[in-house]
Amino acid sequence: MSVLSAITTWLRDALEGICQRYGIPLLAVDILAWLTAAVSVIALVLLIVLFFVYLERKVSGYVQTRLGPMRVGPIGLFQTPMDALKLLLKEDIVPRGADKILHTLGPVLFFVAAMLGYVVIPWDAKATIARHVDLNIGILYVTAVASVGIIGLIMAGWGSNNKWSLLGAMRSAAQMISYEVPMLLAIICVVMQAQSLSLGQIVNSQQGTWLLGWYCWRPWLWLPLILFFIAATAEVNRVPFDIPEAESELVAGYHTEYSGMKFGLFFLTEFANVFIVGLVGATLFFGGWLSPFGNPDPLHIPGFFWLMAKALAIVIFLMWVRWTLPRLRVDQLMALAWKLLIPAGFLAIFIVAVVLLYV
Repeated sequence: MSVLSAITTWLRDALEGICQRYGIPLLAVDILAWLTAAVSVIALVLLIVLFFVYLERKVSGYVQTRLGPMRVGPIGLFQTPMDALKLLLKEDIVPRGADKILHTLGPVLFFVAAMLGYVVIPWDAKATIARHVDLNIGILYVTAVASVGIIGLIMAGWGSNNKWSLLGAMRSAAQMISYEVPMLLAIICVVMQAQSLSLGQIVNSQQGTWLLGWYCWRPWLWLPLILFFIAATAEVNRVPFDIPEAESELVAGYHTEYSGMKFGLFFLTEFANVFIVGLVGATLFFGGWLSPFGNPDPLHIPGFFWLMAKALAIVIFLMWVRWTLPRLRVDQLMALAWKLLIPAGFLAIFIVAVVLLYV
């Protein structure tokens, strides 16, 4: 049973008694139960994202030899919630001449596309948010919904009636489309190895002696591993690939004309996408929910915690990269994707095919 189905079943049992007492139709029970479960999952994801915002401030402080947030709450724990409250209270300003519909729908679509990516993540054995236990095309679904976010960025740039916002949106679309190609080539290598598009099956195929069964230890998958994390970093607009938000050139890129919670949606979605990169990377190359001590886990730690630990390690690595490397120029960014990463992706597919056929 999936996580969302379990929560929904519990809510339905609780609500049926109330509805029978007051004569409310049972169809309303199902709708209310699903809505409550969905909101609960989204709230959990947003809570994790807020923690990542705080963590990034601390990691950046450590890299730059400073303390980071320290004043609001113990060791600055309440600084991020206070910033979120500030964004909720700030006035929503729409530029004169802007397309109000596109200006509003842009951040909403960008946020929804990110949330949809969590639906098929296998948090543990037979535990996904999706209604079905394990979608047989899970990795294809994740890459598909990630592409929908590009439309939200273009809507935001065009609807802002600002040439700099539009330029930032076009840069973002070009970057995300370009780096999707090497990322997909890297994913194809893992799919060839696992012989499945199912994320759950990919994890199951990595079972072995301790952590030696994980794909990250197989030399023919080292190149796809490197390609995936480089391309995924560019997909979520992180340094050194944050060209769409280049402050020195575009002020803030596609969200220049946004304020209040609309800007907050862009900000939260960036970290939500980073979390997805960590979860998918851990699932594809680091055994997902599998314990490093073998399966079943001799320590009896739930697989959810192993997956979260691996994803957290990947997120911290991405934060370390962000505060270490300088930003690339636009021409360098596009040349890296089309002249280096894509040929390397086809080479990786060739190597994996040879190994699977002859070794």
